[in-house]
Amino acid sequence: MTSINYTHKVCEIHMVWSKPILHWASLLLLLLFITNSNAQELVLTQDSIITINLDEVILISTRNSLNYHRQPKPLSSLDEFLESSKKVDMVKRGAYAWEPTLNNMFSERLSVTIDGMKIFGACTDKMDPITSYVEVSNLAKAHVTSGQQGAKHGTTIGGAIDLELEKGNFKDTGLQGGLETGYESNNEMNVWGAKLDYSGSNFYMDTNLSYRKAGNYYAGGDEEISFSQFEKYNLAVNSGYKVSQGKLITASFIFDEARDVGYPALPMDVSLAQGIITSVGFEQDSLLRKFTDWNSKLYFNTITHIMDDTKRPNVPIHMDMPGWSDTYGFFTEARLGLKNHRLFFKLDGFYNRSLAEMTMYPNNPNELPMFMLTWPDVRTTNGGVYFEDELSINGSILKIATRMAVQNQEVADELGLNSLRIFYPEMEKSKTRFLKSISGQWHKMWMPWHLNVGLSYGDRAPSVSEAFGFYLFNSFDNHDYIGDPELINEKSMEANAKISWEKSNFKISAEANVFHITDYIIGAVDPSLSVMTIGAEGVKVYKNLEYANMYNTSLDLEYAPIPQFKWNGLIAYHRGVDQDRENLPFISPFSYRSSLSYHKGSISGSIGMSGAGKQVNYNPNFGEDQTMAYTIFSLSLGKTFIFNNDLMYTKVGVENILDKRYSTYSDWKNIPRMGRNFFVTISYAIN
Repeated sequence: MTSINYTHKVCEIHMVWSKPILHWASLLLLLLFITNSNAQELVLTQDSIITINLDEVILISTRNSLNYHRQPKPLSSLDEFLESSKKVDMVKRGAYAWEPTLNNMFSERLSVTIDGMKIFGACTDKMDPITSYVEVSNLAKAHVTSGQQGAKHGTTIGGAIDLELEKGNFKDTGLQGGLETGYESNNEMNVWGAKLDYSGSNFYMDTNLSYRKAGNYYAGGDEEISFSQFEKYNLAVNSGYKVSQGKLITASFIFDEARDVGYPALPMDVSLAQGIITSVGFEQDSLLRKFTDWNSKLYFNTITHIMDDTKRPNVPIHMDMPGWSDTYGFFTEARLGLKNHRLFFKLDGFYNRSLAEMTMYPNNPNELPMFMLTWPDVRTTNGGVYFEDELSINGSILKIATRMAVQNQEVADELGLNSLRIFYPEMEKSKTRFLKSISGQWHKMWMPWHLNVGLSYGDRAPSVSEAFGFYLFNSFDNHDYIGDPELINEKSMEANAKISWEKSNFKISAEANVFHITDYIIGAVDPSLSVMTIGAEGVKVYKNLEYANMYNTSLDLEYAPIPQFKWNGLIAYHRGVDQDRENLPFISPFSYRSSLSYHKGSISGSIGMSGAGKQVNYNPNFGEDQTMAYTIFSLSLGKTFIFNNDLMYTKVGVENILDKRYSTYSDWKNIPRMGRNFFVTISYAIN
């Protein structure tokens, strides 16, 4: 069903209206000059120019054919697909709705979109990342883009993840369908899926329905992890109508609902997480005779999230914590080719309303409930323009991109505004910020060598929680958090480089990036404040640090001695410190993975290994302790059967073969991961 492709990486240079960035830009120009002075070594020809985005593309499904041969576990959740990325790690608070991180940065510093649409979770505790509101059956690809190269999808510091919806192709294939089912032994999870597609020369409609239900899982050593169950439904419809040659209208609808979701690492569970995602688009091959690939979209999505602790024993005070997030948005984009220039323009905007509240019910019936707004109905309006130019220079490619945006945030609820004014009496109801980024990427080839270098600059506004959060409890470090509406924008300068050597059967690449983030936003203890949550150790208020530095390095190898066998290996090291050389939280230790896969005819199989070293650089002030080194193994075997024109795919496998009990640096409060798990999947495709 699936395979993973890694596209070329590139260098990126960002500039901004500040002296440090101009200095960086000067360094880049100097580098370009030095390189161009050696142009006689160039092998790249005009016809061989390739796009130099630093994307990592995770292929999730291929049209009308599930690539079961290359995906070790075909009915994986989207979380598991993303975790297979080289750059993405997942923060786990249970078995459901893992939070993706990129370059060791969380959702505040990332842009996560679905088919270019901005969506914001409705949970103050990050129990509903955007990726939890789609299924793999909805998607064709996941584009993972590092640093400011993700600015195309919105303001970002660490990068972007864009989940591309699967779409029809106007081939006259009529009706096609399929059924899927899967079972996992560890948590007795059942997976069911069905799809029915119609495609004609002028119209297509794809529909798919999926259902997952899992019980508690067991960690290595057969320890049951209580409150790790979940149940989820997902319905998606995508359609397109060709108005005339080169013009089409598209529409999409996704309904996703999860119920009875346990979060064993948190003090509360979720009774309902519901997302409705809709869009209408118009695509045209050309515009004004010069522009091409004109693509526009209007979208709306609404998220409802309800935390619940009624099933937890010994709760000192029962709490209801619902949250809502509504987003209206649009974008329009087009390309233009001029001699050696490939230009791309994008105009986008969104309006988001985020509201969350908490009601506490004392055990003493004679006491009145307590109520407060944890997100005080924050209205965010954001409009931006993005421009990029891929310029061919003597066989190399220089890509320059910039994004400018204006963002206004307003606290609409008077109760919430007055609550925050207890701490910030001079706080304005509304605040407008100007956000900007600029980057440069440069790529050159001396076959079989590829060199990519880049510099970038970008900034971001504080998130709703960082600016307006009101007594948000963080169970990881056991502190209540309060936002600061006067935080200044966080700014990031990044340098990256990658060198690779590629032959038909062997590839090796080494890459590194460095982020220097000034005015880094993080929580700091304010001893003058009293806790709201029973048992909390203190109150932290978000503030700007002078700066923080992050370093990410990796070495990637791929070798295929014969076409049927392929071996992959990856090792990575990360580091993050602030201006006092104190460790930043949630920075990955040394990690590694390797796999050997086989594919010939209808047979496929793979054996994999992954692990990490001991977490040496951790910060106990943020609730961290040392996670131990671990290594786990997995195995899968697949077979394809043909019945007339129909195909049936089967795959069986086992994860964590040795039933290792372990947790990683990103597991909330060291919650152990799943132990030995057998799985089987069957898919029947009616062609």
